[in-house]
Amino acid sequence: MKKAAQPVVAEGKAEGKTVAESLVVMARTMQPSDANPFGNVHGGLIMYLVDEAGGAVAIRHSRRRCVTVAMDTMVFKEPVYIGDLLTVRACLTYVGKTSMEVEAEIEAENLRTGLSRQAGKSHLIYVALDDDGRPVAAPPLITQTEEERERWRAAEQRRTRRQREKA
Repeated sequence: MKKAAQPVVAEGKAEGKTVAESLVVMARTMQPSDANPFGNVHGGLIMYLVDEAGGAVAIRHSRRRCVTVAMDTMVFKEPVYIGDLLTVRACLTYVGKTSMEVEAEIEAENLRTGLSRQAGKSHLIYVALDDDGRPVAAPPLITQTEEERERWRAAEQRRTRRQREKA
């Protein structure tokens, strides 16, 4: 069994963690109860599974209780059907003071044919909370690859857009 990574602590403050340290992959076979009468899986169920994976990423990164504060985007690219294996790959793209952005990629695989398709993508925002339910600082995110740095820059643009929309 893999030992949990422990954050390095210097002067009482946790140092950063990499994207890989909090990456989550969740998979589930879609059942008749997950779908409408035509065999299409409900979008709301997919959103629930994406939020579950994203929340696990935020908690794994911060080692704190986290809450969803926004679903920035949720794009369904392909339908998901009964019998498909739905896989959600979720990773951090950005960490602010208390907030964290998670990107979730959704894949649907027809288990009989082996054909996989990109079913969607989502960006969610979480906030880490202390034991009293107040926002608390999250460890910084260490980007190691150019792809991770590109995701960070895109996340900063989404954050700026959200802040403008709030005003």
